[in-house]
Amino acid sequence: MTASKIALIGAGQIGGSLALLSALRGLGNPVLVDLQGGVAAGKALDLAQAGNILGYDTPLAGGGLTPPESEGEVREGNIEGAAVAIVTAGVPRRPGMSRDDLLETNFRVMQSVGKLLRTQAPDAFVICVTNPLDAMVWALQQASGLPPQKVVGMAGVLDTARLKLFLGQALGVSPQDVSAQLLGGHGDAMVPLLRYTSVGGIPLEEFVATGKISQEQVEAIFQRTRDGGAEIVKLLQSGSAFYAPAAAAATMARSYLLDEKRLLPAAAHLAGAYGYQDLYAGVPVVIGAGGVERVIELQLNEAEQAEFAASVAGVEKLIETCKQWL
Repeated sequence: MTASKIALIGAGQIGGSLALLSALRGLGNPVLVDLQGGVAAGKALDLAQAGNILGYDTPLAGGGLTPPESEGEVREGNIEGAAVAIVTAGVPRRPGMSRDDLLETNFRVMQSVGKLLRTQAPDAFVICVTNPLDAMVWALQQASGLPPQKVVGMAGVLDTARLKLFLGQALGVSPQDVSAQLLGGHGDAMVPLLRYTSVGGIPLEEFVATGKISQEQVEAIFQRTRDGGAEIVKLLQSGSAFYAPAAAAATMARSYLLDEKRLLPAAAHLAGAYGYQDLYAGVPVVIGAGGVERVIELQLNEAEQAEFAASVAGVEKLIETCKQWL
């Protein structure tokens, strides 16, 4: 069977990590593309050489993109016919910046990448990683014209991974035994859901009720999860998180390529779900061979609904700003 082509648009830290994960996990043949073609080609060659040590013989390729005014054609890194495209291109956060500070610059990038996808990989399942995530995945779908169920944003898998790590550490249990859900935009207004969080099948609320962890500790962990990206940006001083975002996007790609039908939190297109139309926001979805095959609607109480509405309002504001540049 011919391996699927995995287009990695953006050859920065996340793109390079994704190429390595794709090769190690046998997900497909990665092709790195970037405006800095030498960086993409160099990382592809380096990773191909690493295969002799790590035990994979996956073909890797890399090359440059022409500037946006040249219709986004590929010069060297041929992504034509890619089964999956993971978009990490754009400007990363620097210390003191919010995700929203990146809006106009990265919107322009999504316009260019959308043209590329439309012409080179119109059948791909597209995973957007660029921030501000929810607005950028909306812009990418608009620019590419791909079916909404085939364009999704990576955020929830990363955010729940952070939440599960912090809770596991606080409770002295493996994060693997923590199950969590969160909703809304990827950022300061994301909504971790206490009622839908459990440890080994035991509701987290029960751990709170029995004094194993206080409500104040839980709220502090929720806030640390919201600030998870900023915490890493501050520590790195230059650049932003890349290992965990790459692992999250690879998990979503695998679910699509292998039709695993994983139930994962993601920034998905809402067409009536949760009472919203034609926008992207973080919700639980099922990802399989059809892309986002289902949006799972959770039954929210009044407080949760209010928090979700406030989070989505922030996404709507960013999208309205983007529409001014169309």
